[in-house]
Amino acid sequence: MVTLYLARWETRFWAWLIDMVLVGLPLWALSDRLPPSWRFTIDPGLVSISLSSVVLFLYWTLLEGYRGQSIGKMALKIRVAGRAGEEIGFAAAAIESFGKAFLLIPDCLIGWLAMPGSKQRLFNRISRTVVIETRESEEPEGVTYVKPED
Repeated sequence: MVTLYLARWETRFWAWLIDMVLVGLPLWALSDRLPPSWRFTIDPGLVSISLSSVVLFLYWTLLEGYRGQSIGKMALKIRVAGRAGEEIGFAAAAIESFGKAFLLIPDCLIGWLAMPGSKQRLFNRISRTVVIETRESEEPEGVTYVKPED
């Protein structure tokens, strides 16, 4: 039997914020320097489509599809996994990332209000993914480290 520890909303927020600072802010600064033909933003309210959101979607899809973790998730020792703890692959990562890249507010609100206690956003549910703590042991199996007494 496998035990998975679901990540807290606060931890997920901080991981998202790290990703936004490392990837989103430079993109936002760069987008002001692009020629007008490269700039696009569609923001009719709860949906946001811009060059930054497209790049963030690709960033999350590639990193989370490849290893289950963005840089923010690596820093906070959480990862996206299938419901049984398995790796998710690029298709599930794309579905899961779509919500946070383009529909973040409704994605989170539906998760919090319609699925309380599940620790899932709407697009986590659709992609059949969960965000879990990695809880990896520092010591490899079969090895014990003896630390000097202080």
